[in-house]
Amino acid sequence: MLSLIGIVVVVVGFMARMNPLLVVTVAALVTGVAGGMGPVQIIETFGKAFQENRYVSVVWVVLPVIGLLERAGLQERAKTLIGQIQAATTGRLLLLYFVLRQATAALGLTSLGGHAQMVRPLIAPMAEAAAETHHGPLDDDTRQSIRAHTAAVDNIALFFGEDIFIAIASILLIKGFLEQNGILVEPLQLSVWAIPTAFCALAIHGTRLMLLDRHLARTLGAR
Repeated sequence: MLSLIGIVVVVVGFMARMNPLLVVTVAALVTGVAGGMGPVQIIETFGKAFQENRYVSVVWVVLPVIGLLERAGLQERAKTLIGQIQAATTGRLLLLYFVLRQATAALGLTSLGGHAQMVRPLIAPMAEAAAETHHGPLDDDTRQSIRAHTAAVDNIALFFGEDIFIAIASILLIKGFLEQNGILVEPLQLSVWAIPTAFCALAIHGTRLMLLDRHLARTLGAR
């Protein structure tokens, strides 16, 4: 049961609004120590997972890179850049990211975006800066709402875009489930039928983003 203490670290860290990357890293280390593993064994476990699954490469590469970029002022640069573009609103910026994220996911490039790689260090600060450019300083509730919309854009665009790519795990999972229930379909058929769903997701969420602009104009303009 002590191994579950990592979950507590994550919950407490997020509630305290600490750096998510730091929280997750500490939670992983605490979980290893609580499970009776030494520092060397924890590193060996990461190395074994990297060798067998190739998933941990994201941890080793993203954490130091994002840390260095943020230390060098990536967020501030992003805010300055978007603040100079008067036509950029929060909704328009997020809609553009939605289209790019969905298009690249449809090509199987699911790692080009993501919360750690893109949303937190780049897209969210730009979305906040766009709102500040048009409406002035933001209160905390509005800032958190914009961040939530930014995270949602990444999630939804990836979810409905990746199914268009024929060699994605979700397509194979759907195919296997249908076969277990006596329904035989080819992966290509599933990919083709995912296209109209992706367009519907784009239209629906794009409308929500345009309504977000109207909501910001109405609430912040009335202050």
